[in-house]
Amino acid sequence: MFKKVLIANRGEIACRIIRACKELGIKTVAIYNEIESTARHVKMADEAYMIGVNPLDTYLNAERIVDLALEVGAEAIHPGYGFLAENEHFARLCEEKGITFIGPHWKVIELMGDKARSKEIMKKLGVPTVPGSDGILKDEVEAKQIAKEIGYPVLLKASAGGGGRGIRICRNEEELLRNYESAYNEALKAFGRGDLLLEKYIENPRHIEFQVLGDKYGNVIHLGERDCSIQRRNQKLVEIAPSLILTPGKRAYYGEIVANAAKEIGYYSAGTMEFVADEKGNIYFIEMNTRIQVEHPVTEMITGVDIVKWQIRIAAGEPLRYKQEDIKFNGYAIECRINAEDPKKNFAPSIGVIERYYVPGGFGIRVEHAASRGYEITPYYDSLIAKLIVWAPQWEVAVERMRAALETYEITGIKTTIPLLIRIMQDEDFKKGRFTTKYLEEHPYLFEYEEVKSKEDFAAMIAAAIANYHGL
Repeated sequence: MFKKVLIANRGEIACRIIRACKELGIKTVAIYNEIESTARHVKMADEAYMIGVNPLDTYLNAERIVDLALEVGAEAIHPGYGFLAENEHFARLCEEKGITFIGPHWKVIELMGDKARSKEIMKKLGVPTVPGSDGILKDEVEAKQIAKEIGYPVLLKASAGGGGRGIRICRNEEELLRNYESAYNEALKAFGRGDLLLEKYIENPRHIEFQVLGDKYGNVIHLGERDCSIQRRNQKLVEIAPSLILTPGKRAYYGEIVANAAKEIGYYSAGTMEFVADEKGNIYFIEMNTRIQVEHPVTEMITGVDIVKWQIRIAAGEPLRYKQEDIKFNGYAIECRINAEDPKKNFAPSIGVIERYYVPGGFGIRVEHAASRGYEITPYYDSLIAKLIVWAPQWEVAVERMRAALETYEITGIKTTIPLLIRIMQDEDFKKGRFTTKYLEEHPYLFEYEEVKSKEDFAAMIAAAIANYHGL
């Protein structure tokens, strides 16, 4: 086992990795920049080093991060998610410098990072894929021909990258020709290349993803699926495990396909295969994320498998202690992303200082966060403040537990997604599992809420009323 690990990340995921390392008896090294000198992950780590002043490149400075790991005697680097987590050049640099990259081999990251190639490979390995182009489109003419063959609507999407950029829904030929150039240019600007794919667009889709875990000896298992359909701007907001649409039979069927495919490409560490599902519960491969996912806690809650710890163990050369038959799925888990955003203003980022911060607790409640009172939300990073996760033996109980926990969660000084999330938990369509990736746009009334005043505000109002009554 490693003696010291450097965490090349920040925020709640850095705190999560540090906690896992502590439980494994591993010393941890944090990195930070000038504006994050008092951040929670910095305080939690055994050692912390400021490696930059500019917050925009601190966690992207691959050479400096690897050099620091060598300087301080760290044997491995955990990249978390985002930043350098799926950067094959960073993983390769670690290998060249004799540092263990806690994740899959860089060749697999490179292979799966190209949506066109990964789709082609998965198709050959028997993973169901959406009908569409066999690789990158040559031009608008080819796009037009394929769209005519598979039928509209179709989806234009960037071959590289993610986050909803370079994606266009086209319902007829006119829209296809109009959107082709804009999607290409957006992808070129965002990812350095404008390569596009074309797929059949699945109406009323759900976003389903399977978690896999493999070691360096060819053992691969799946940990079931998550439903991440509730999204804003193509980014996840609520995730649940297991999904409400896959039967145990389909879970086992697709899970076996996914695990076998991961084994065939030589995958080790934690990884996720993402799918789009139709209304009948049939799923079609979209892409593979070769890293830990933001929403991994819901899978941990229903399986009892600590995915982050196993990432570290696998990187250190330990074989998996689980076989597929050892994995049991127990109850339901829900994760809500607490973002510093104003849902009423199209989820605009909310910048400022947290004035009051109260975290819920109790049976079946878990909070992954890096925030606290006085914590400053800056414009430099993702808006995620925390993840609130609940578990219960029944779906209905899990929903009510999440609603109660959200109502207890208190953050003032900035706008957050909490009021919207409460409304979602109260919604009958959500409670009954009637949701797709279009859920928020089809339920505009969810945004009709009033901001909840803090308990301090209520106390001040009551005190003022009492003082006024007594003429004080």
